[in-house]
Amino acid sequence: MKNSPVKTIVSIGIGAALFFVLGRFVAIPSPVPNTSICIQYGLLAFMAVLFGPLAGALIGLIGHFLIDLSWGYGIWWSWVICSGIFGLLMGFAGKKIRLEDGTFGGKEIAIFNIAQVIAHLICWVVVAPILDIVMYAEPANKVFLQGLVGSVSNIVTTAIIGTLLCIAYAASKPKKGSLKEEK
Repeated sequence: MKNSPVKTIVSIGIGAALFFVLGRFVAIPSPVPNTSICIQYGLLAFMAVLFGPLAGALIGLIGHFLIDLSWGYGIWWSWVICSGIFGLLMGFAGKKIRLEDGTFGGKEIAIFNIAQVIAHLICWVVVAPILDIVMYAEPANKVFLQGLVGSVSNIVTTAIIGTLLCIAYAASKPKKGSLKEEK
């Protein structure tokens, strides 16, 4: 099912607001400086699968931008960009998952979690550290450690929260062919 432009815009607004609230007020500090255990990526993965790559990218970009803006230390563009990339990648992965059909079983759980692991590794172990080095002249050992810790914690939280959100949403949808006409 194709999302209407209005539905996509509304999903971006709601998703970015939820991403912001979770990232700003529910982040758990990690032992690595400037790195938190974040639960908002489970929500982002779910919304990207449901509403597509454009919505996923914009939810991640806007939500992360607002988080950084609210802290008052400046926008860390390398990580904002990676939140958008993660949403985009999960939106493309969502084309293989049909939540609207009420299906999210073993095969879909595997697709979702393989995709999110790959997307997190690309974003936080490769792209974010390289952008940190190029854009901010950060030391490589510091940013690769931050990226590794961030990616592992994001993978775990997305596997739990994102999978549960997808299961709950799919369970709320009638299965194709399950409705019968009463006589």
